[in-house]
Order: sequence, then structure tokens, then C-alpha cells
Amino acid sequence: MIHQTVGELLTERAKQLPQHEALVYSDRNLRYTYSEFDELCQKAAKGLMALGIEKGENVAIWATNTPEWVTLQFATGKMGAVLVTVNTNYRTAELEYLLNQSESTTLILIEGYRGNSYVDTIYELCPELHTCEPGKLQSKRIPLLKNVVILSEKEYNGAFSWTDILNMADQVNEVELDERTKSLDPNDVINMQYTSGTTGFPKGVMLTHSNLINNAFNIAGCMELTKADRLCIPVPFFHCFGCVIGTLACVTVGATMVPVQEFDPEVVLQTVEQEVCTALHGVPTMFISELNHPNFQKYNLSHLRTGVMAGSNCPVEVMKSVMDKMNMKEITICYGQTESSPVITQTRVNDPVELRVETVGRALPNVEVKIVEPGTNQEVPPMIQGELCTRGYHVMKGYYNNQDATHEAIDEEGWLHTGDLAVMDETGYIRITGRLKDMIIRGGENVYPREIEEFLYTHPKILDAQVIGVPDTKYGEEVMAWVILKEGETADVEEIKEYFKGKVSRHKIPKHIIFTKEYPMTASGKIQKFKLREQSLSLLT
Repeated sequence: MIHQTVGELLTERAKQLPQHEALVYSDRNLRYTYSEFDELCQKAAKGLMALGIEKGENVAIWATNTPEWVTLQFATGKMGAVLVTVNTNYRTAELEYLLNQSESTTLILIEGYRGNSYVDTIYELCPELHTCEPGKLQSKRIPLLKNVVILSEKEYNGAFSWTDILNMADQVNEVELDERTKSLDPNDVINMQYTSGTTGFPKGVMLTHSNLINNAFNIAGCMELTKADRLCIPVPFFHCFGCVIGTLACVTVGATMVPVQEFDPEVVLQTVEQEVCTALHGVPTMFISELNHPNFQKYNLSHLRTGVMAGSNCPVEVMKSVMDKMNMKEITICYGQTESSPVITQTRVNDPVELRVETVGRALPNVEVKIVEPGTNQEVPPMIQGELCTRGYHVMKGYYNNQDATHEAIDEEGWLHTGDLAVMDETGYIRITGRLKDMIIRGGENVYPREIEEFLYTHPKILDAQVIGVPDTKYGEEVMAWVILKEGETADVEEIKEYFKGKVSRHKIPKHIIFTKEYPMTASGKIQKFKLREQSLSLLT
């Protein structure tokens, strides 16, 4: 176990590997060695202190994978502010809720993303910005927010620029920052991430230095990541995939971080080639986009070795293609959730292919996993399905200002109840079989969407498939499949249903099949099945 803060971790790497590349943005030829990056983070930390931000104060960041984002991750780790990550897809009401619920005093944001003007949003929420001095905001709708920092060269009324923050660093000396850094404890909360909120309002997951560093170090260990590796990170930083499995895992071993600011399949392929990346992360939909890009063949991916596929179910066929066509023979699968910092289980690079395509691996070091009868703490025998529970250093400190939800998620013995259905074999390898709430009960028979999705992926014309349950007067629930066909392919409902016959039990064959071009998704690449359900209900009524 590593007993360190995020700030101490970076300083230690800078002393060990001063001239080794830490952070590279290929498209803008921005390159920092560990020594230079540590110096920049020190400067940003002092700038935040000059702004009056105290230890434990919440600072929200609403941005894509910009250089400032990763700088802030380690700068707050040095001066003790809690970095509150904001989903890049958020709109006005969601941002207002998050800023108020998190009690953030500072918001750092880019100008906008995918046609959504973040600047217009913050001025709409806080019209007082138009006339106030920077740092002296008194907002009616977001009363605790004092500082707004816009990551732009352009000047905005009532807001600081990033340059302003760096220039303020001169107001704080090294001794003051050093004292602040030494006052931090590895068990302090340093990061707060809001869960997707598929039911009810999003909850702020409080994660500590110790949660994150130890999880990142063990993830890197399972990938056999070393300082010789260069990891391309196209997954968003606001999610644990980007800022723990990505940036923090690199720093724990001294590897080079190579972020992609906004996901684009061809930019990822270009970056991997240009920067001779040895590792690449992605959710399945990202890998599908890369593999199916018209220019895929022209890129040299021969140096790729490992990486992580996670975030949603990893289709077996996609996994095999990534290993064969992208040369990622040592790719690993991770499973977890934000509440577990995030990884609970992971495959290992030397696992047989079958285990890496059919399971989500086994528990990380110092992590306990058990499968229980849903609704109880009664452990079930191997190969029997139940709810996956986990305990260890990686379990969150709790949900911010929400004790009831915390007690609901973590029992008295410290076990986090994930809400995921799983089966564990005798060797500890785990198969995720669905979500407790996603399970379809058709005429008394349990139907698991994952099983049907995996079968649909074997159809030669199908690119992607998602399965949900919809109400049915006769059986209570029926199976509905949403299907994306491969480019240039055509198929009808009967053809797909015919494919099931004789291979899958009749009660599992989808009654309803809908062809679509895309799925509703979160910014981190997770498919929002609850939105698919809403769309399905409107189609069926």
C-alpha cells in the first residue's frame, strides 16, 4: 500500500525521472518532462492558494481533456483543494445542481464543447458576473460560488483567465505551499465525481488520495505498465477512466501520458502512430469506431501492447479484433464503478485469451470480492449468480452530504454493494451477468440482457446491440433489442429473429427489434439504457 498524497507522488516522480517525458499533447507539440510538469503544477497550486482557496475547499472543473485539466488534478493534489469533476455533456440545470450540491466555491471551465457554450451557461446562471470584480461573485442562484476561471486567451467580465491564476503564483512562496502540502493526509478527500444519476439526482462520490493512488498503482501493475510505456488517453478526464486508470496510473510508474483532448477515432490512430504509444485506453464504442474507420489500415499500430477496455460490456468479437488488428495482445479488461475508485477486478496481461474475453478478471491486490444472494449478505457458492460486493482501500469515503445514500451503498461491515449481478468461478475470475435492475423477468423466467447482446454480436451484419426489457401484458416483460448494422449492410426484423432459432431459448428471442444509427450515451461513452427504455416505451404506446 502506498501512503502518499497525489502531490507527493508527482514530486517523487520528478526527482526520480526529471528528464523523462510526463505529459505530451501530440497535436499541439506540447511536451513536459516530469521535472517541468511538477514545476507547472507547483505554480498552479500556488495560484490557487493566492486565490484564497483553502484545504478541503471544492473546486469544480468543466472541461474536456485539456492540459489545464491534468495540471489541476496534480495542483489540487499539492494544495489540498477537492477537484470536483463536471460531465462535459451537462447543461444549465445539471450544472446548477452540481455546483450547489457540491458547495463549490470555484468553477474552472473551457469556452464550450460540441455546440454547447459553457460561457453562455455560466453567465445565464450568474448574470452578476457581468458587473462583478473577478473573485467577488455574489450569485443569487449559486450563492457559494465566488471564483470563475475561463480557460481562454479572451478576457471575460467577472472571470479570471488561466494566465491570471499562474501569474498569482508569485504571491505565495515555496515555504507556504510546502507547509500546505505537508498538512495533507492520504485519507483526505481530494476528488469528487458525480455518478451518472440514472435514477434520482447524481451523487457526489468522495475519493481520497489513498483510494486513487493505490487503485491506479494496482491497475498499472495488472497492465505491467512501466516508465517505458506511453499511454494514449482518449477517455474523458472527468470520469475515473481518464483521471485514474489513465493519468494517475501513468504517474504511479513514471509512464508518459498522451491525452487526446476530444475523442475522434482518426486523431487517436494518428496519435498512437506519431507518439509510438505502447498502450491505449477506450470504451468498447471507441474501439469499434477506430477499427471501423475507413483509414484504419494506413496507421502503424505495431508498437501497441496493452491498455484497458472498460466502461460498459466488452463484446467478445470486439475484444478479439482489438487484440488481432490493433496488436494489443496484452490488453486488459477492467470492471468497477466510481464508488470503488474505480477498479475492483481486472484481467492480467498473461491471462489466456478466453479469460480476457469472457471475464472481467479477478480482484486487484488488497481488494476483497464476494457474490451474495441479492438483498442479503449471504454468500453464494462458486458459479452461482448473485450481487457483487467489494471491500478494501478502494471503497469511497461516501456520498457528499448524503448519509442515507452512503449507508444504502456501504453496509456496516464496509462492503460496497455494487448493484451488479455476477458469477465467480473457483479461481476468483468473475463474469458480470447484468445489473440487478436491468434483469428482465419474462413469464417468471430470468433473462439477462448481456447474454442476448453477446449472441447478437456474432451476427455478421451487426456492429452493436443493446437489449432491454419492456412491459408486456401477457408475460409481464418482453425482450427488446436495439441494433446498429455495419456500414453498407441491410437486414430486416425477421432475418435477425431467424438467426436465433435453434440456438437460443425461445423466451430469450427478442419480441421487438429496432434498427438505429446510434444510442443515447453519456460523455464517458456509457450507453444510457434508461433512455433507450424511455424511447422504447414511446414507440410501443
